[in-house]
Amino acid sequence: MPHVAQSTEADWVSRFADEVIAESERRAPGKPVVVASGLSPSGPIHLGNLREVMTPHLVADEIRRRGHEVRHLISWDDYDRYRKVPAGVPGIDESWAEHIGKPLTSVPAPAGSAYPNWAEHFKAAMVESLAELGVEYDPISQTEMYTSGAYREQILHAMKHRADIDAVLDQYRTKDKATGQPKAKAKQQQKPVDEAELEAAEGSGAAAEDDGSAGAAGYFPYKPYCGVCERDLTTVTAYDDETTELAYTCVCGHSETVLLGEFNRGKLVWKVDWPMRWAYEGVIFEPSGVDHSSPGSSFVVGGQIVRKIFGGEQPIGPMYAFVGISGMAKMSSSKGGVPTPGDALKIMEAPLLRWLYARRRPNQSFKIAFDQEIQRLYDEWDKLQAKVDDGTVLPADAAAHSRAARTAAGELPRTPRPLPYRTLASVVDITAGHDEQTLRILADLDPENPVTSLDETRPRLDRAEHWINTQVPAESRTIVREEPDAEALAALDDTGRESLRLLLAGLDEHWSLDGLTTLVYGVPKVQAGLTPDAKPTPELKVAQRTFFALLYHLLVGRDTGPRLPTLLLAVGQDRVRKLLTV
Repeated sequence: MPHVAQSTEADWVSRFADEVIAESERRAPGKPVVVASGLSPSGPIHLGNLREVMTPHLVADEIRRRGHEVRHLISWDDYDRYRKVPAGVPGIDESWAEHIGKPLTSVPAPAGSAYPNWAEHFKAAMVESLAELGVEYDPISQTEMYTSGAYREQILHAMKHRADIDAVLDQYRTKDKATGQPKAKAKQQQKPVDEAELEAAEGSGAAAEDDGSAGAAGYFPYKPYCGVCERDLTTVTAYDDETTELAYTCVCGHSETVLLGEFNRGKLVWKVDWPMRWAYEGVIFEPSGVDHSSPGSSFVVGGQIVRKIFGGEQPIGPMYAFVGISGMAKMSSSKGGVPTPGDALKIMEAPLLRWLYARRRPNQSFKIAFDQEIQRLYDEWDKLQAKVDDGTVLPADAAAHSRAARTAAGELPRTPRPLPYRTLASVVDITAGHDEQTLRILADLDPENPVTSLDETRPRLDRAEHWINTQVPAESRTIVREEPDAEALAALDDTGRESLRLLLAGLDEHWSLDGLTTLVYGVPKVQAGLTPDAKPTPELKVAQRTFFALLYHLLVGRDTGPRLPTLLLAVGQDRVRKLLTV
């Protein structure tokens, strides 16, 4: 089995590209390099599943940049069985349980959907997100492949060699395949896999880890879908290699005899299906999640089956770690409210989301921020952009930035004037998205180079507004006072009164983002007898925090809020004077 040592060097993409190109030239000289991903549209396709696509995409894109022809196949595992009714999906109820066991393309879409079936409904959102992310790929519908008879030769070959397949699988079974009872002695001890990680894998085609079943007639690596109820609750009772005559029964009571040489309503079990496709498509590179990398799992077993049964080779297959959400539990598409790539792209620009996947090696887990952490992520991204622009960026960071900001096909759309995300979020929070007010404030941020149109700040402005409206709790939103807090103003001591007087006296001269930053930090310094540019002492920092809390209380009725310079610009000079004049 091809092995890749994932180096500690940061630019993992180039290292894989080197190895994939060399391996492709060895296996299939002169042919396009083939990399692959598999996605099962069994429910919302989440941000963990996106790593299944982004890992080979980034490698494929690097190979394209080097002038090689490459195909990134995305297999839609839409001929997988519908396993359970997912929680939290609008437009469905428990009546969908009657479809369990049918192919995903035979299950009705949620009520109100514009799509013809379950699989197409959940594919659609991912297709849209992949387009926005700049992912170039060749889609393959497994429903179309199986029902068209494309795999007929491979299916007949697998059935003919079913005893050989069974022998490979039996090396890893920890239960007797006939009785379901634990074996007296397992030949290979399964490495324990965290249950949460297994759940998180549920949007991938291999979640069921099915290796087929054995009845009185023996082991068969093929499952027919029933001709009456359409479900895969079937048992093969007889098969003749010469005539391809196959008999099966179903729990619904139906039984049927068909010619497998002509029959197109069934599929190979997963642990045989995946390696069959590696050989059929000539896949050189395909990653897999940790649930597929333990002894006896589909990637490990597949390496033997592809070689011994189908005469092919296993792809270079790095294991990828799972992706979490900042402030949320691990992702599972069977749970409600699991963020999808589409959800992320509503609050962050495509290059930022690409960067999160590009900058971490596949075996490193990371989190995607839907909470306040998104502001820090954007700050990091903007600092990286500044280093790229001034030529001080480190090579590995430059590579990650380049992979995020553009593909071999060209630059991804970007915001012409990328103001800090936290500033934009604060402004739309305070203005409640009022365009005129927003433009007024943004124009005041840098009076010497004012923003003249909100289009200059889009799409980042729209992403920040969506984040404020959907991710920030109502109790954390900023509501500026309409009238002064007369009681609080009257209760101020001399220090408090003097601090407000100094602030108001400096507003005209300092009315810009940088100017107001200097002013609000400088007021406590002046009060302490220091110059505005003096370095803060521990005592001075306490005085600054006290002053800031006073301003927040008088302006928005809380002890904290958006950055004060932004808040003051947003409130406007006239209203600031009204609320802070003693």
